Amino acid sequence: MKIAFIGGGNMATAIIGGLLARGADAADLRVAEIDAAARERLGREFGVTAVADALEAAAGADCVFLAVKPQQMRTVVASVAPACASALVVSIAAGIRTADLSRWLGGHDRIVRVMPNTPALIRQGLSAAFPLAGVSAGQRAAVDDLLGAVGKVLWVPDEDALDGVTALSGSGPAYVFYLIEAMQEAAGRLGFDTEAARLMSIQTVLGAAGLAAQSTEPAATLRARVTSKGGTTERALQVLEERGAKAAFVDAIEAAAVKSRELGDAFGRD
Repeated sequence: MKIAFIGGGNMATAIIGGLLARGADAADLRVAEIDAAARERLGREFGVTAVADALEAAAGADCVFLAVKPQQMRTVVASVAPACASALVVSIAAGIRTADLSRWLGGHDRIVRVMPNTPALIRQGLSAAFPLAGVSAGQRAAVDDLLGAVGKVLWVPDEDALDGVTALSGSGPAYVFYLIEAMQEAAGRLGFDTEAARLMSIQTVLGAAGLAAQSTEPAATLRARVTSKGGTTERALQVLEERGAKAAFVDAIEAAAVKSRELGDAFGRD
């Protein structure tokens, strides 16, 4: 499959690296990137063809992967539309809905909208995907292969679910980093140096996530196992509950979902 990446930023770079690591041929991958230094880096690091012109990159591609900022998307789609007539179009632009992409592409219905997250950079990402009706089973399998190069893939039953995905897993790494920040700050107050604080905080989050991933039990059960009655963990959780930490996190994620819908409304305006 010949794939054109329109935009050579972090996510496109991660997927290109993942595909090549799984045996893809660099000759089948092209990238459109306006920054000359980035083009040079892509060619040097991956051996792919990197050009400045989006239509040149998209010409003859089986899959056109749109990896530009949402505010740039309409202009970019207009520039590559002539090359997309028979191609599968995959978009990772937050908030850009398939109906708007389809309209900008003259009714094209072989479109998959994807919400990835930044752990894709280390091939531990989650990419949620929604296809329009024109996407064939073979094209879905191709998307599975494409996104599977950088992590796990979740197909959602309706596009509205992607607002929740954006709020939960798309923005989710920031919530985890926020927790790590708080843990490191607490470690500093308790007298640990920066290196020790970093090690304890990151390894604890990493280990706990690994345990949760390997277990079939609910997170609440795993939490209860660590929480001895009358112990230190119980005291810490009491403080978090008294200050409404869990409710604040839930409210924050719901607010992010609302913002995702608002962005979709704004970006889709003619």
